[in-house]
Amino acid sequence: MDTDFRRHRSILPVIIVVLSLSWSQVNGHWWSVATDPNIDKLEQGITSICEHFKGLSRNQEALCKRYHNHMSFVSEGAESGIQECQHQFSGHRWNCSTVEDSTVFGKVLNIGSKEIAFTYAIASAGVVHSIAKGCKSAELKSCGCSKKPRPTGLHNDWRWGGCGDDTDYAYGFAREFIDARERDNVSPRGQKAKARKAMNLHNNEAGRMAVVRGTRPACRCHGVSGSCSLKTCWFQVPDFRVIGDKLRQAHVNAIEMRMSKRGQIRPRKSGRGKPVLTDLIFIESSPDYCKRNSKTGVPGTRGRECNKNSSGDDGCGLLCCGRGFRRQDVTVVERCNCKFQWCCTVRCEKCRKTVVKHFCR
Repeated sequence: MDTDFRRHRSILPVIIVVLSLSWSQVNGHWWSVATDPNIDKLEQGITSICEHFKGLSRNQEALCKRYHNHMSFVSEGAESGIQECQHQFSGHRWNCSTVEDSTVFGKVLNIGSKEIAFTYAIASAGVVHSIAKGCKSAELKSCGCSKKPRPTGLHNDWRWGGCGDDTDYAYGFAREFIDARERDNVSPRGQKAKARKAMNLHNNEAGRMAVVRGTRPACRCHGVSGSCSLKTCWFQVPDFRVIGDKLRQAHVNAIEMRMSKRGQIRPRKSGRGKPVLTDLIFIESSPDYCKRNSKTGVPGTRGRECNKNSSGDDGCGLLCCGRGFRRQDVTVVERCNCKFQWCCTVRCEKCRKTVVKHFCR
Protein backbone atom coordinates (compact mmCIF):
# COMPACT_ATOMS: atom_id res chain seq x y z
CA MET A 1 0.00 0.00 0.00
CA ASP A 2 1.41 3.40 -1.00
CA THR A 3 -0.65 5.40 1.49
CA ASP A 4 -0.41 5.72 5.25
CA PHE A 5 -3.89 6.08 6.71
CA ARG A 6 -2.35 6.91 10.06
CA ARG A 7 -1.70 10.42 8.79
CA HIS A 8 -5.48 10.99 8.48
CA ARG A 9 -5.09 12.76 5.15
CA SER A 10 -6.98 12.58 1.89
CA ILE A 11 -5.73 9.49 0.10
CA LEU A 12 -7.14 9.73 -3.40
CA PRO A 13 -6.21 13.09 -4.96
CA VAL A 14 -5.85 11.46 -8.38
CA ILE A 15 -9.07 9.51 -8.69
CA ILE A 16 -11.49 11.80 -6.87
CA VAL A 17 -14.39 12.58 -9.20
CA VAL A 18 -16.24 15.80 -8.52
CA LEU A 19 -19.99 15.43 -8.58
CA SER A 20 -22.80 17.81 -7.75
CA LEU A 21 -25.55 15.64 -6.43
CA SER A 22 -28.20 16.17 -3.83
CA TRP A 23 -28.20 13.66 -1.00
CA SER A 24 -31.42 12.06 -2.18
CA GLN A 25 -30.03 11.45 -5.69
CA VAL A 26 -27.52 8.88 -4.45
CA ASN A 27 -29.53 5.67 -4.48
CA GLY A 28 -28.97 3.22 -1.69
CA HIS A 29 -26.35 3.27 1.00
CA TRP A 30 -22.95 1.66 1.53
CA TRP A 31 -24.42 -0.29 4.47
CA SER A 32 -26.01 -2.59 1.89
CA VAL A 33 -22.65 -4.34 1.39
CA ALA A 34 -23.44 -6.10 4.68
CA THR A 35 -25.86 -8.41 2.87
CA ASP A 36 -24.50 -8.40 -0.69
CA PRO A 37 -23.21 -11.88 -1.64
CA ASN A 38 -20.94 -10.36 -4.29
CA ILE A 39 -18.53 -9.36 -1.52
CA ASP A 40 -16.99 -12.83 -1.83
CA LYS A 41 -15.98 -12.11 -5.44
CA LEU A 42 -13.73 -9.28 -4.31
CA GLU A 43 -11.57 -11.76 -2.45
CA GLN A 44 -10.94 -13.37 -5.84
CA GLY A 45 -9.77 -10.02 -7.22
CA ILE A 46 -12.87 -9.34 -9.36
CA THR A 47 -12.86 -5.58 -8.74
CA SER A 48 -15.41 -4.82 -11.46
CA ILE A 49 -18.06 -6.05 -9.02
CA CYS A 50 -17.64 -2.74 -7.17
CA GLU A 51 -19.65 -1.08 -9.95
CA HIS A 52 -22.65 -3.26 -9.09
CA PHE A 53 -22.88 -2.38 -5.41
CA LYS A 54 -25.97 -0.14 -5.58
CA GLY A 55 -25.25 1.54 -2.28
CA LEU A 56 -21.80 2.92 -3.13
CA SER A 57 -21.20 6.47 -4.30
CA ARG A 58 -18.78 7.20 -7.16
CA ASN A 59 -15.75 7.70 -4.96
CA GLN A 60 -16.65 4.72 -2.80
CA GLU A 61 -16.62 2.59 -5.95
CA ALA A 62 -13.10 3.85 -6.67
CA LEU A 63 -11.99 3.03 -3.15
CA CYS A 64 -13.63 -0.38 -3.40
CA LYS A 65 -11.57 -1.20 -6.49
CA ARG A 66 -8.35 0.10 -5.02
CA TYR A 67 -8.76 -1.55 -1.61
CA HIS A 68 -10.91 -4.53 -2.57
CA ASN A 69 -9.37 -6.71 0.14
CA HIS A 70 -10.77 -4.30 2.74
CA MET A 71 -14.37 -4.67 1.62
CA SER A 72 -15.14 -7.89 3.48
CA PHE A 73 -14.24 -6.02 6.67
CA VAL A 74 -16.41 -3.08 5.62
CA SER A 75 -19.24 -5.57 5.07
CA GLU A 76 -18.61 -7.16 8.47
CA GLY A 77 -18.53 -3.76 10.16
CA ALA A 78 -21.78 -2.68 8.52
CA GLU A 79 -23.46 -5.92 9.56
CA SER A 80 -22.23 -5.45 13.14
CA GLY A 81 -23.64 -1.92 13.11
CA ILE A 82 -27.05 -3.03 11.86
CA GLN A 83 -27.27 -5.86 14.39
CA GLU A 84 -26.21 -3.61 17.24
CA CYS A 85 -28.77 -1.01 16.20
CA GLN A 86 -31.48 -3.67 16.34
CA HIS A 87 -30.28 -4.79 19.75
CA GLN A 88 -30.19 -1.28 21.20
CA PHE A 89 -33.69 -0.42 19.94
CA SER A 90 -35.30 -3.81 20.45
CA GLY A 91 -38.71 -3.30 22.04
CA HIS A 92 -38.91 0.38 21.08
CA ARG A 93 -41.45 1.91 18.73
CA TRP A 94 -38.66 2.32 16.21
CA ASN A 95 -36.68 -0.92 16.33
CA CYS A 96 -34.15 -0.30 13.56
CA SER A 97 -36.15 -2.46 11.18
CA THR A 98 -34.65 -3.06 7.75
CA VAL A 99 -36.09 -3.34 4.25
CA GLU A 100 -34.96 -5.51 1.36
CA ASP A 101 -33.28 -2.91 -0.81
CA SER A 102 -29.96 -1.07 -0.96
CA THR A 103 -31.11 1.66 1.43
CA VAL A 104 -31.21 -0.97 4.25
CA PHE A 105 -33.48 1.18 6.44
CA GLY A 106 -35.82 2.51 3.76
CA LYS A 107 -37.31 5.99 3.33
CA VAL A 108 -36.94 6.77 7.02
CA LEU A 109 -33.30 7.56 6.17
CA ASN A 110 -34.48 10.77 4.52
CA ILE A 111 -35.51 12.15 7.91
CA GLY A 112 -32.62 13.78 9.77
CA SER A 113 -33.77 12.43 13.13
CA LYS A 114 -31.78 11.37 16.18
CA GLU A 115 -32.46 7.72 15.34
CA ILE A 116 -30.86 8.09 11.93
CA ALA A 117 -27.96 9.89 13.59
CA PHE A 118 -27.44 6.71 15.60
CA THR A 119 -27.46 4.48 12.50
CA TYR A 120 -24.73 6.55 10.85
CA ALA A 121 -22.60 6.49 13.98
CA ILE A 122 -22.96 2.79 14.77
CA ALA A 123 -22.22 1.71 11.19
CA SER A 124 -19.15 3.94 11.08
CA ALA A 125 -18.00 2.50 14.40
CA GLY A 126 -18.51 -1.00 13.04
CA VAL A 127 -16.07 -0.43 10.19
CA VAL A 128 -13.35 0.95 12.49
CA HIS A 129 -13.84 -1.97 14.86
CA SER A 130 -13.70 -4.57 12.08
CA ILE A 131 -10.71 -3.08 10.23
CA ALA A 132 -8.71 -2.67 13.46
CA LYS A 133 -9.14 -6.35 14.26
CA GLY A 134 -8.38 -7.32 10.67
CA CYS A 135 -5.06 -5.52 10.95
CA LYS A 136 -4.17 -7.31 14.18
CA SER A 137 -5.04 -10.73 12.80
CA ALA A 138 -2.79 -10.12 9.76
CA GLU A 139 -5.73 -10.68 7.42
CA LEU A 140 -5.03 -7.23 5.96
CA LYS A 141 -1.48 -7.06 4.65
CA SER A 142 -1.42 -3.25 4.43
CA CYS A 143 -1.52 -2.85 8.20
CA GLY A 144 -0.56 -4.79 11.29
CA CYS A 145 -0.19 -4.43 15.03
CA SER A 146 -0.86 -1.07 16.62
CA LYS A 147 2.16 1.21 16.78
CA LYS A 148 0.84 3.37 19.58
CA PRO A 149 3.44 4.14 22.26
CA ARG A 150 3.32 2.79 25.78
CA PRO A 151 0.61 4.64 27.74
CA THR A 152 1.45 6.52 30.90
CA GLY A 153 0.46 4.91 34.18
CA LEU A 154 1.17 1.35 33.11
CA HIS A 155 3.05 -0.65 35.77
CA ASN A 156 6.80 -0.42 35.24
CA ASP A 157 7.26 -4.20 35.45
CA TRP A 158 4.71 -4.87 32.74
CA ARG A 159 5.98 -5.29 29.21
CA TRP A 160 4.52 -3.19 26.40
CA GLY A 161 4.73 -5.01 23.11
CA GLY A 162 1.81 -7.32 22.51
CA CYS A 163 0.01 -7.06 19.17
CA GLY A 164 -2.64 -4.37 19.56
CA ASP A 165 -5.66 -3.46 17.43
CA ASP A 166 -4.59 -0.88 14.86
CA THR A 167 -7.20 1.82 15.40
CA ASP A 168 -5.04 4.50 13.74
CA TYR A 169 -5.13 2.74 10.38
CA ALA A 170 -8.75 1.65 10.85
CA TYR A 171 -9.83 5.21 11.64
CA GLY A 172 -8.04 6.59 8.59
CA PHE A 173 -9.50 4.07 6.16
CA ALA A 174 -13.01 4.32 7.62
CA ARG A 175 -12.89 8.10 7.39
CA GLU A 176 -11.89 8.05 3.73
CA PHE A 177 -14.36 5.36 2.70
CA ILE A 178 -17.44 6.34 4.72
CA ASP A 179 -17.17 10.11 4.31
CA ALA A 180 -16.54 9.75 0.56
CA ARG A 181 -20.29 9.48 0.09
CA GLU A 182 -20.82 12.91 1.63
CA ARG A 183 -17.82 14.43 -0.18
CA ASP A 184 -19.34 13.35 -3.49
CA ASN A 185 -22.18 15.72 -2.71
CA VAL A 186 -20.01 18.78 -3.38
CA SER A 187 -22.75 21.41 -3.66
CA PRO A 188 -25.91 20.46 -1.74
CA ARG A 189 -28.93 22.45 -2.83
CA GLY A 190 -30.82 24.23 -0.12
CA GLN A 191 -30.23 24.70 3.57
CA LYS A 192 -31.72 21.37 4.54
CA ALA A 193 -29.41 19.45 2.21
CA LYS A 194 -26.41 21.35 3.53
CA ALA A 195 -27.45 20.71 7.11
CA ARG A 196 -27.97 17.02 6.38
CA LYS A 197 -24.50 16.68 4.91
CA ALA A 198 -22.98 18.32 7.99
CA MET A 199 -25.09 16.09 10.23
CA ASN A 200 -23.98 12.91 8.48
CA LEU A 201 -20.30 13.85 8.57
CA HIS A 202 -20.46 14.70 12.26
CA ASN A 203 -22.23 11.48 13.23
CA ASN A 204 -19.85 9.39 11.11
CA GLU A 205 -17.01 10.91 13.10
CA ALA A 206 -18.80 10.37 16.42
CA GLY A 207 -19.02 6.66 15.65
CA ARG A 208 -15.36 6.40 14.73
CA MET A 209 -14.27 8.31 17.83
CA ALA A 210 -16.38 6.05 20.07
CA VAL A 211 -14.12 3.18 19.06
CA VAL A 212 -10.83 5.09 19.06
CA ARG A 213 -11.42 6.71 22.45
CA GLY A 214 -12.81 3.50 23.89
CA THR A 215 -9.61 1.57 23.17
CA ARG A 216 -7.83 0.55 26.36
CA PRO A 217 -4.71 -1.45 27.34
CA ALA A 218 -5.28 -5.18 27.72
CA CYS A 219 -2.78 -7.48 29.40
CA ARG A 220 -1.91 -11.18 29.57
CA CYS A 221 -0.38 -12.75 32.66
CA HIS A 222 2.91 -14.63 32.69
CA GLY A 223 4.80 -16.24 35.54
CA VAL A 224 4.76 -19.47 37.51
CA SER A 225 1.26 -20.97 37.65
CA GLY A 226 -0.19 -17.82 36.18
CA SER A 227 0.92 -15.72 39.14
CA CYS A 228 0.88 -12.56 37.02
CA SER A 229 4.34 -11.60 38.21
CA LEU A 230 4.82 -10.39 34.64
CA LYS A 231 2.33 -9.06 32.14
CA THR A 232 2.46 -8.28 28.44
CA CYS A 233 0.12 -5.46 27.41
CA TRP A 234 -1.27 -3.97 24.21
CA PHE A 235 -4.11 -1.71 23.04
CA GLN A 236 -7.43 -3.43 22.41
CA VAL A 237 -10.75 -2.17 21.10
CA PRO A 238 -13.67 -2.80 23.47
CA ASP A 239 -16.40 -5.32 22.85
CA PHE A 240 -18.77 -3.86 20.26
CA ARG A 241 -21.65 -3.97 22.74
CA VAL A 242 -19.76 -1.42 24.85
CA ILE A 243 -19.59 0.85 21.79
CA GLY A 244 -23.29 0.33 21.16
CA ASP A 245 -24.16 1.24 24.74
CA LYS A 246 -22.05 4.38 24.53
CA LEU A 247 -23.65 5.55 21.29
CA ARG A 248 -27.11 4.67 22.59
CA GLN A 249 -26.53 7.07 25.47
CA ALA A 250 -25.33 9.66 22.97
CA HIS A 251 -28.63 9.15 21.13
CA VAL A 252 -30.54 9.92 24.32
CA ASN A 253 -28.56 13.14 24.73
CA ALA A 254 -28.44 14.02 21.01
CA ILE A 255 -28.34 17.74 20.17
CA GLU A 256 -30.82 19.29 17.75
CA MET A 257 -29.14 21.60 15.24
CA ARG A 258 -30.21 24.21 12.70
CA MET A 259 -28.57 25.76 9.67
CA SER A 260 -27.50 29.38 10.09
CA LYS A 261 -27.68 31.98 7.32
CA ARG A 262 -23.92 31.60 6.87
CA GLY A 263 -24.32 27.94 6.05
CA GLN A 264 -23.17 26.57 9.38
CA ILE A 265 -25.07 24.27 11.72
CA ARG A 266 -25.58 25.44 15.27
CA PRO A 267 -27.54 24.15 18.28
CA ARG A 268 -31.20 25.08 17.95
CA LYS A 269 -31.47 25.98 21.63
CA SER A 270 -29.70 29.19 22.47
CA GLY A 271 -26.99 28.88 25.08
CA ARG A 272 -26.32 25.23 24.18
CA GLY A 273 -22.60 24.62 23.75
CA LYS A 274 -21.05 23.46 20.51
CA PRO A 275 -21.27 19.67 20.11
CA VAL A 276 -18.07 17.74 20.82
CA LEU A 277 -16.81 14.97 18.56
CA THR A 278 -18.56 12.21 20.51
CA ASP A 279 -22.00 13.90 20.54
CA LEU A 280 -24.71 12.85 18.13
CA ILE A 281 -26.58 15.62 16.33
CA PHE A 282 -29.85 15.78 14.39
CA ILE A 283 -31.76 18.40 12.39
CA GLU A 284 -35.36 17.11 12.37
CA SER A 285 -37.79 15.82 14.97
CA SER A 286 -38.47 12.10 15.01
CA PRO A 287 -41.58 11.02 13.09
CA ASP A 288 -44.57 9.33 14.70
CA TYR A 289 -43.36 5.75 14.87
CA CYS A 290 -46.76 4.49 16.06
CA LYS A 291 -48.61 4.45 12.76
CA ARG A 292 -47.55 3.05 9.43
CA ASN A 293 -46.65 5.81 6.97
CA SER A 294 -45.65 4.85 3.44
CA LYS A 295 -44.44 8.39 2.70
CA THR A 296 -41.86 8.45 5.50
CA GLY A 297 -41.18 4.71 5.47
CA VAL A 298 -42.30 4.21 9.08
CA PRO A 299 -43.66 0.63 9.47
CA GLY A 300 -45.67 1.40 12.61
CA THR A 301 -46.08 -0.92 15.60
CA ARG A 302 -49.23 -2.80 14.62
CA GLY A 303 -48.59 -6.53 14.94
CA ARG A 304 -45.44 -6.08 17.06
CA GLU A 305 -45.02 -8.39 20.04
CA CYS A 306 -45.21 -6.55 23.36
CA ASN A 307 -44.65 -7.37 27.02
CA LYS A 308 -47.92 -7.23 28.95
CA ASN A 309 -46.13 -6.99 32.30
CA SER A 310 -43.62 -4.29 31.39
CA SER A 311 -44.00 -0.59 32.04
CA GLY A 312 -41.01 0.20 29.80
CA ASP A 313 -40.72 0.87 26.08
CA ASP A 314 -41.43 -2.78 25.26
CA GLY A 315 -44.63 -2.78 27.34
CA CYS A 316 -47.96 -3.10 25.59
CA GLY A 317 -48.97 0.32 26.88
CA LEU A 318 -46.19 2.31 25.24
CA LEU A 319 -45.37 0.09 22.29
CA CYS A 320 -48.98 -0.21 21.15
CA CYS A 321 -49.50 3.56 21.41
CA GLY A 322 -52.77 3.24 23.27
CA ARG A 323 -54.43 1.04 20.63
CA GLY A 324 -54.54 -2.00 22.89
CA PHE A 325 -53.24 -5.50 22.26
CA ARG A 326 -54.44 -9.00 21.54
CA ARG A 327 -53.60 -12.28 23.23
CA GLN A 328 -52.47 -15.23 21.14
CA ASP A 329 -51.47 -18.81 21.95
CA VAL A 330 -48.28 -19.70 20.07
CA THR A 331 -46.71 -23.15 19.72
CA VAL A 332 -42.94 -23.18 20.13
CA VAL A 333 -40.35 -25.96 19.83
CA GLU A 334 -37.68 -26.20 22.52
CA ARG A 335 -34.88 -28.57 23.52
CA CYS A 336 -35.91 -30.70 26.49
CA ASN A 337 -35.06 -33.85 28.46
CA CYS A 338 -31.35 -33.28 27.83
CA LYS A 339 -29.02 -36.07 28.96
CA PHE A 340 -25.25 -36.22 29.16
CA GLN A 341 -23.76 -38.97 27.00
CA TRP A 342 -20.31 -40.41 27.66
CA CYS A 343 -17.90 -38.98 26.83
CA CYS A 344 -18.58 -35.51 25.70
CA THR A 345 -22.00 -34.97 24.18
CA VAL A 346 -25.41 -33.85 25.34
CA ARG A 347 -28.47 -35.30 23.64
CA CYS A 348 -31.82 -33.56 23.82
CA GLU A 349 -35.33 -34.16 22.63
CA LYS A 350 -37.50 -31.59 20.91
CA CYS A 351 -40.63 -30.68 22.80
CA ARG A 352 -43.56 -28.58 21.71
CA LYS A 353 -45.36 -26.32 24.11
CA THR A 354 -47.90 -23.54 23.93
CA VAL A 355 -47.04 -20.13 25.26
CA VAL A 356 -49.10 -16.97 25.53
CA LYS A 357 -47.86 -13.92 23.61
CA HIS A 358 -49.30 -10.45 23.15
CA PHE A 359 -49.33 -8.35 20.00
CA CYS A 360 -50.21 -4.72 19.33
CA ARG A 361 -53.51 -3.96 17.64
